Amino acid sequence: MAVYALNLFDLADNADYLAYSKRSPAAVARHGGRVVALGHRGAELVPGATPARAALVLVEWPDAAAIQAYRDDPDCADLHPLREGGTLNYLWWMFEKLEDLRPLLKPSHT
Repeated sequence: MAVYALNLFDLADNADYLAYSKRSPAAVARHGGRVVALGHRGAELVPGATPARAALVLVEWPDAAAIQAYRDDPDCADLHPLREGGTLNYLWWMFEKLEDLRPLLKPSHT
């Protein structure tokens, strides 16, 4: 089942994320991932929402095992520290793909 990784972050004041961004697309693709969307904070935040981050990256993966393989890949051992050092306030959330929200909208049994 497909899994989405939603990455929200601010950029650190260094060139680490730039270096990461040059190599990460090929590394992600080797493990079956593909970038679905890139975004930049441009709108006002909805009141009560999680504090905004400057950047958004949404990646679709074949499954959670593919994400773990990417994270554990020895060829990426020097890549992940670039992401970590090049970002601040990083949030990485994983979601399973759903065709619709019905599985989440089951009536509660009281």
